[in-house]
Amino acid sequence: MNDRQDITDLISRLGRWLDDKQFDDARSVLTEDVTVSTPGGRAEGLERVVAQAGRNHQVPTQHLITNVLVDVDGDTATATANLLVTFAGESQQGERYLFGAARTRDGWRLSRVEVTPIWRTELRQ
Repeated sequence: MNDRQDITDLISRLGRWLDDKQFDDARSVLTEDVTVSTPGGRAEGLERVVAQAGRNHQVPTQHLITNVLVDVDGDTATATANLLVTFAGESQQGERYLFGAARTRDGWRLSRVEVTPIWRTELRQ
């Protein structure tokens, strides 16, 4: 049960990491060989993922992540979650996350992040 909770917490930390723009602290959330596929693009490797996150999160954001479901298989895991993200003054988006996670010597880290858009609303300033 602790692994599931640790991974759920890790997913919450991903949202906070993006919202707080703590891109220098990527290793606390992601593996070195992480792959990411989002509406903002696809990136492989920690440095490229961090660069993509920085480009796509320049305005204030708020990531609300719910309904996290985790399946652990030894030192790897998969998880799904719902995401409502607001890009201040730009858009609100409903999306579905699919994660891969790996147990590292420093604890669980995300090795894969895939986002499937469900809906999007443009915001007017």
